[in-house]
Amino acid sequence: LFPGVRQAQWLTKTKLVEGLPPAVQSIMDNPALGLQELEERVKHAVSHARLWNTPEVAPRREQYCPVLFENLIHICRLMSGKYPSLSKRMLARNCRIAATWERESILLQVRGLSGILMNSMTPIPPVASKEEILATKEHVLETFYPIAPTIDLQEVNVYKELNDTGFRDGYPYSHPHTLFFLESADVRTDRFRPEQLRAKMLMFAFGNALAKAKALHGNDPKVLEQPVVVQSVGTDGQLFQFMVFQLNTTDLVSNDGVKNLVWIDSDQNLYEKAQCVPEVKKRVVTKPAGISGFQPDTFKKFLALYLHGTV
Repeated sequence: LFPGVRQAQWLTKTKLVEGLPPAVQSIMDNPALGLQELEERVKHAVSHARLWNTPEVAPRREQYCPVLFENLIHICRLMSGKYPSLSKRMLARNCRIAATWERESILLQVRGLSGILMNSMTPIPPVASKEEILATKEHVLETFYPIAPTIDLQEVNVYKELNDTGFRDGYPYSHPHTLFFLESADVRTDRFRPEQLRAKMLMFAFGNALAKAKALHGNDPKVLEQPVVVQSVGTDGQLFQFMVFQLNTTDLVSNDGVKNLVWIDSDQNLYEKAQCVPEVKKRVVTKPAGISGFQPDTFKKFLALYLHGTV
């Protein structure tokens, strides 16, 4: 999407709120979780991915980004001893999603691979109150006149309006929880820029939520009694993007009425630099190998999203 999140907001009829919602922030601020105790594990996980996992002098992004993700997920899973309901989760890879909706007079689709999807047996509770949802009626969506809001979207012939969560009926882990997008291409031009990655995260979080809402409530446009919440995390192995999306309505044709909501916390570094080999000048080590500028709050956000809906 060329204009990024602003365009995705129009396409999905969504109001943006900067930062993470209070329900997630309260998890981060809860001292009973002992998040500080995990900091050394996270530092070790970063060092393993960036410094120790390969015999190469400097691992490529396509190597260390997936390894770091697996390490962080493993640390999150350690919390299942304290919260047994976390075991009622499943990671699905190469999961396909299809969602179709009409926006003004335009038929739109989200289709394709939607990253790594963590499903749950139970849905995430709504993060915005009914009062906050009703207040979105006053929000005015940004337009791009004279530029069409569908600029850069791929045009295709639609033979079937498909809405599919990607899972068969009766699948026990039927509720989408969190999408993970790994931008691990080594060549920078092959990776999504942060703004475009956030737009992609929003479109696929919306697509998963819409497909689930239609599976639960049918295809008739309506304001949902029970909104559908889907989270998303994107990373290139160092910089993280966090998102919580709440689908409040499937009535998407006009700009009027209730809007959907998205909370975005952008451009959060987990660490500043990975020095893979020491820097030596005149036989003196000026910069030792190691990880510098570790940011514990970034992992706290990652973990809080993982725990959201359980804690």
